[in-house]
Amino acid sequence: MSTPTRIGVISDTHIPYRARAIPPIVYELFQGVSMILHAGDLVRLDVLDELGVIAPVYAVYGNVDPPEVVARLPKKREIQVQGVRIGLVHGDGPGGSTAERALAAFPGADCIVFGHSHIPMCQRIGKTLLFNPGSATDRRSQPQHSVGLLTISGHTIEGEIIRF
Repeated sequence: MSTPTRIGVISDTHIPYRARAIPPIVYELFQGVSMILHAGDLVRLDVLDELGVIAPVYAVYGNVDPPEVVARLPKKREIQVQGVRIGLVHGDGPGGSTAERALAAFPGADCIVFGHSHIPMCQRIGKTLLFNPGSATDRRSQPQHSVGLLTISGHTIEGEIIRF
């Protein structure tokens, strides 16, 4: 059996508005991950470099990202890891809830990672794992900040919300 693949998931960092930098605990929590997914609202491109010291970063832009971020990142992207199809999108837009918009963006995906609401979510809808890590810097109405970890073992993906 192969070693499980761990993926760090973060969203809505809003740097420098909600924090000056990625919180140090994120570096600890993401130690040993194979990659990091950022579901938008970075605000500054150097967030990609900060996270990139841990592992390769795949990101999309969000609704508050400035033109330089929008020019560099896609609105949505799909990543295949060990045969598991993962959709990545911020989740903003008209109609439905954030989770409904995310689900509609990637029909049939094994996992959809999204952000925007700052509300952590790890829930299966049919065969699809809907995963929102919340925010590491702007908890809004949540009691704590949060990030997420995805673990792929075989062709199965599981999620974990980590609050701090």
